[in-house]
Amino acid sequence: MSKNIREWMFRALMFEAEAERFKSAGIRIGADQEKVEKSLLEEILSPFPVGTRNEALRMARIYTLLNCFENSVRELIKERLKEKYDSDWWEKGVPKSVQNFAQKRQETAMQNSWLEGDNTEIIEFVEFGHLSDIIVNNWVNFSDLIPSQHWIKQRMDELEKARNYIAHNRLLLPSEFKRIEQYIRDWNKQIGF
Repeated sequence: MSKNIREWMFRALMFEAEAERFKSAGIRIGADQEKVEKSLLEEILSPFPVGTRNEALRMARIYTLLNCFENSVRELIKERLKEKYDSDWWEKGVPKSVQNFAQKRQETAMQNSWLEGDNTEIIEFVEFGHLSDIIVNNWVNFSDLIPSQHWIKQRMDELEKARNYIAHNRLLLPSEFKRIEQYIRDWNKQIGF
């Protein structure tokens, strides 16, 4: 490593260490990321009516919750099936109809989409409703976490309806927010979050 690169790396590490001391003393270093993001959000939303913006921001909260929930279910499925089937978890643990559905979706995304999002994880192409099917199909791997197959199917079916409703930009009532939040709290309690 050249002397200049070593010196540059050393100065960067020293700055990082000093910056942490400044931050812990309450001294702000650099841009306030939260403030910058809020400002950009306000700027990009400013052309829309205030009522529309407020409704969208209210729905963003529940969308975020459902997004976290859905992805945690996907991760749990992947984790549990890998424990059982190792690298063959997809082939051995996921029903063929779900595999075929996801594979077609992944191929379509790779061939016909201008979007360049993450196309590598096949489980990301499984529909929300398929997640409970995978769990029920592998019940022995999930029965220690979930009270019954009926319990998971019933909650996932209701959450899927709410998720799809939100995905199509429809508004939910506060009572529906509470039900979704309760179902997700129940899930988190069951799996030990």
